[in-house]
Amino acid sequence: MADELLTAESNQPQLTAWNGISGAFWTDNADRYNAGVAEFHERFLDAAALRPTDLVLDVGCGSGQTTRDAGRRAAAAHGVDLSQRQLALAATLSADLPNVTYEQADAQVHPFPAAHHDVVISRNGTMFFGDQHAAFTNLAATSRPGGRLVLLAWQPLERNEWQQVFRSIVAGGTAPQAPPPGAPGPWSLSDPDHVRTLLTGTGFTDVRLEDLRGRMYLGADAEDAFGFLSGQQATALAELDPAARAEAIDALRETLRAHESPEGVHYDSAAWLIRATRADT
Repeated sequence: MADELLTAESNQPQLTAWNGISGAFWTDNADRYNAGVAEFHERFLDAAALRPTDLVLDVGCGSGQTTRDAGRRAAAAHGVDLSQRQLALAATLSADLPNVTYEQADAQVHPFPAAHHDVVISRNGTMFFGDQHAAFTNLAATSRPGGRLVLLAWQPLERNEWQQVFRSIVAGGTAPQAPPPGAPGPWSLSDPDHVRTLLTGTGFTDVRLEDLRGRMYLGADAEDAFGFLSGQQATALAELDPAARAEAIDALRETLRAHESPEGVHYDSAAWLIRATRADT
């Protein structure tokens, strides 16, 4: 049960969210979230350079797409996440892959086997740690000397049109302000200098960041995307007064129509492909 899980105090808000409304919405919309980052997915997996003998740890695996695809390339893949509901879906979708396993775990403090994994991967899953230094120290400890770390994380807010637009709308037109690097959230690994300092200080070396640009897919058409986003942003919209909420809904529909094409609704996005190596000990 979630209340028995070994969890860092700093990650308690994440545990609550991912076993509550956020986890339920992500599970119900797993295909949409996977489609959203589809333009990054293969580049991320290819960067891991997985070999048939590799043991892979997938951090923040969600519904398990990255874990399953890693398992198809490696000897074994183990996915961890805080969300029980997403993990249940992941296990169902992985029934035909005996070398793929899942576990509810807080990767910041979970007692992973020492020097065990050849590769640690995470597609947008390591941005939410309450204590980044403790988390990456723990991930370094479970990596073999010379093991690889491969992460996908968002670049700064101003380079991600989709986040700029939607955050401004649900804030009633106010320009969104990103938290400082390191603060838990989508932008915690957005500053390259912070990433290099963090990883070299927690047991990794040869830290490299590659600039990836792609289109974020949000729906087959504007109405489809509106149904998804109005659900995703339901809490923020509910906090607005009725007049502001009506304006936000109109603005959301307008921007989605402006981004509609025969291929669906897309917004520009930018991510870092982060690679590092576990330092020899």
